[in-house]
Amino acid sequence: MSQSIHDFHDDPRNAGIRIWINGTLKSRVDATVSVFDSGFVLGDGVWEGLRVVGGHPVFLDAHLDRLYEGAKAIALKIGLTRDELTRAIYDTLLANGMNDGVHIRLMVTRGVKRTPYQDPRVTVGPATVVILPEWKLAKPETLAAGLKLFTVHVRRGFPDVQDPKLNSHSKLNCITACIQATEAGADEALMLDPHGFVATCNSTHFFIVRKGEVWTSTGDYCLGGITRSNVIQVCHETGIPVFEKNFSLTQVYGADEAFCTGTFAGVVPVRSVDGRGFDGPLPGPMVVRLQGLYRELVQRDIAGRAR
Repeated sequence: MSQSIHDFHDDPRNAGIRIWINGTLKSRVDATVSVFDSGFVLGDGVWEGLRVVGGHPVFLDAHLDRLYEGAKAIALKIGLTRDELTRAIYDTLLANGMNDGVHIRLMVTRGVKRTPYQDPRVTVGPATVVILPEWKLAKPETLAAGLKLFTVHVRRGFPDVQDPKLNSHSKLNCITACIQATEAGADEALMLDPHGFVATCNSTHFFIVRKGEVWTSTGDYCLGGITRSNVIQVCHETGIPVFEKNFSLTQVYGADEAFCTGTFAGVVPVRSVDGRGFDGPLPGPMVVRLQGLYRELVQRDIAGRAR
């Protein structure tokens, strides 16, 4: 199986991390939830991935916006205000002595049920909130080599089936896509929408570059990505033509460059899609430029949060 950007050098410090669970910091071996928890029983919950730079979770406000919007959509009461949750995140970082090179998984489930049944009314306690920080960085050699993508048969669905804007614990659609891509020797799955246009990847967002223009999908069939929106923002700020539009695999294969975006690794070049490579250096000139602009945006966000 191919390695992906989510592979990381195992850091021995992760054996000693302390994980925040409903207000209590627990060791890795003691960080458990009930088998009756809604997340375990049904994948009933919402989550966010956060990258920490200079002691601060990057673009935290946008991540909390998405978390609370998702919780409201599924009638899940988190039980903490934004300020309380923010303080818990910082307390967890402080308790672990973490400042850089850290990835946080923030998870909220509906809580413990009295019986394993889907009806939310059988939930008997408050929401389960977990803040799980790890020392985690993408491997530099993987980032330098670029990602290999494979277009899978698993599609991104209509919002009336399961809204792709909802960052839920129920990720089986993406998992099956990931399995197919991995078995094909790729790093990530490229997924189409119900109409056959390019939508997104199984865990990242996808862009192509054609004749100086940056294209990404309409966004109708993918999660509202934080890094995706930030890349679009820096394009607008610097006069780079950027379009959210429908495009086909033929247009992908004929692109000058391609890249993926995500909280964990930022802006990552793509080296091939379905065996079709891209001419020129890797990363290409547009990807190099966007990587720099994105790093500057991260620093602006962190500087503002530090103030």
